Amino acid sequence: MQNCPRTMSAETYRDPARFEAERRAIFARSWQFIGHARELSAMGDAISANIAGFPIVAVRAEEGLRAFHNVCRHRAGPLFTQDKGNCGGRLTCAYHGWAYDLEGRLRNARDFGPAQGFDPRDFSLLPVRIAQWMDLLFVHIAEGGHDLEVHLAPLGRRMGDHKLMQTVPAGRRTHDIACNWKIYVENYLEGYHIPSVHPALDAEIDSLKYEVTLEGDVCFHAAPLRDAATQAVYNGLWAFVSPNLGVNVYGHGFMMERVMPLGHQRTRLIYDYYLTSEIARDPVQTEKILNMSAHVTAEDKWICEKVQENIEAGVYDTGVLSPRHEQGVAWFQRRVSAALS
Repeated sequence: MQNCPRTMSAETYRDPARFEAERRAIFARSWQFIGHARELSAMGDAISANIAGFPIVAVRAEEGLRAFHNVCRHRAGPLFTQDKGNCGGRLTCAYHGWAYDLEGRLRNARDFGPAQGFDPRDFSLLPVRIAQWMDLLFVHIAEGGHDLEVHLAPLGRRMGDHKLMQTVPAGRRTHDIACNWKIYVENYLEGYHIPSVHPALDAEIDSLKYEVTLEGDVCFHAAPLRDAATQAVYNGLWAFVSPNLGVNVYGHGFMMERVMPLGHQRTRLIYDYYLTSEIARDPVQTEKILNMSAHVTAEDKWICEKVQENIEAGVYDTGVLSPRHEQGVAWFQRRVSAALS
């Protein structure tokens, strides 16, 4: 008989100081998905992201991909203010107009005037590590850490016949949830709640046979269909890449699900869809796919917000985890605790 692990304390989910520590110890020190290589195919193409409060911009420069903190070195104005687009060969601050080339070098401190001790070479943009895996782009904010290939190796071994490189960006959906990011991740990492929270999904899959497999930085999920002829919403490869990325692969393409904290009590889910070219050209079919998970997400949003409310009430402190159903949650909580120790 396996031991019954205790959960992290309620304070873990409601303490603003804890969240600030997580920003630097977890999000800055992990590979974070930011987009698809097709979004940076031409010189000057750029995409931006906010990673737990760290504003990031990635660009296609003449010598390859580059990423920087999306923060001007003058007085912290924003550089690239769109989600994606083309910056025209310069990253120009929207505040005072300082302009940087795509290697991050300051090229024009607009009308700054003569100033003793001011050397533009000292004010280049702050770089961020960027890497590509298949057609997917990731950034690593802090120095060090293992290579992206090592991080995603378990996912690569499971891809099999799924061809991520034969897809194109097809759309994005976002959902804001009033809960700590870890509450949503823990909900994602177990199927124990499916019969109670997701009756329609439970009618499609056999949740009693829901399985979780842990491999390195990746947690894989699987559940058999109740009817082999049914095309279930989640019929395909279903994985979670630590610390905050869901990877859902289907026959028609795949969806990347970022669980991005906006604060210690607010989380934004960012669903980016990548479909085969044939399906992406069909607006009706594309819209159907983009909307397919909305009902399940609404159910998860409701229960996660209720959990946050109860944690804020100050009655609950710690609980226990089922060795049968919640080993993914225990795995995640161990990783969070280790990162902060």
